[in-house]
Amino acid sequence: MKPTLFLLAAGMGSRYGGLKQLDGLGPNGETIMDYSIYDAIQAGFGKIVWVIRKDFEEQFRNQILSKYEGQIPCELCFQALDALPEGFSVPEGRQKPWGTNHAVLMGKDVIKEPFCVINCDDFYGRDAFMQIGKYLSNLPEGAKNQYAMVGFRVCNTLSENGTVARGVCAYNEKRHLTDVVERTEIVRCAADGSNAGNATEPIRFKDEQGQWQPLEENVPVSMNMWGFTPDYFDYSEAYFKEFLSDPKNMENLKAEFFIPLMVNKLITEGTATCEVLDTTSKWFGVTYAADRQDTVDRIKRLVDEGIYPNKLF
Repeated sequence: MKPTLFLLAAGMGSRYGGLKQLDGLGPNGETIMDYSIYDAIQAGFGKIVWVIRKDFEEQFRNQILSKYEGQIPCELCFQALDALPEGFSVPEGRQKPWGTNHAVLMGKDVIKEPFCVINCDDFYGRDAFMQIGKYLSNLPEGAKNQYAMVGFRVCNTLSENGTVARGVCAYNEKRHLTDVVERTEIVRCAADGSNAGNATEPIRFKDEQGQWQPLEENVPVSMNMWGFTPDYFDYSEAYFKEFLSDPKNMENLKAEFFIPLMVNKLITEGTATCEVLDTTSKWFGVTYAADRQDTVDRIKRLVDEGIYPNKLF
């Protein structure tokens, strides 16, 4: 069974300002997600599913879905604040979405095959899709509890326009994920934090004490590119109820149910494994508004090199 590509497209980029999911960056107005879908088709994926907000469904259908007619089967599902298990309600004053793993849960009724979850506003690259597509396609029929994530080399994921947040990964001799530590400030800089963004400086992150610590160039980091089988939905549904039953998560109006939170629980308790797949792909995206022109230029170079056609679809 061909795997499905599941795109998280319900959020708005607060640092970028607006619906960057729909920003045309390619030579014919292609969005970043268009390139992801093109790469996924090349890698053998058989269906595309998006989770979006209901309020921009019409714009999304007109601007995005229409271009894939006849290319690959497509479906939509919707993330809403009140999409909660029976017996739970939205706390008064809560406006923030419930997080990435809540968004994943919205796909339960439409995804019945192995699937890859990605952000729609990150450019992952062809090799990354080839790696995760091969992994999911090679799973035996009915496989459970054997997940994967694409571990990007941190040197291939930096922005020239500021620090980035990355989940720094550790794994064992089988390349099974053992830990993900979120580092919110990663950048090339001097030991005192000066000269930030200079390509000749080593990569560093700021630790809990505010000190800059070195980070090896090829350390794998999570860019939210995960491979799951449908049993993941059942685990997520059960754990989301636990999450909502914790008073501190209901009192904190910004508490979120993230994918790494769910994965960490499953690998820590020994329920599932998560293989860390290596990729040579270079990530880029529009974390900051200043990243936009660099992204446009990078895509143009890839088109000029013949890696992508001038018009994708």
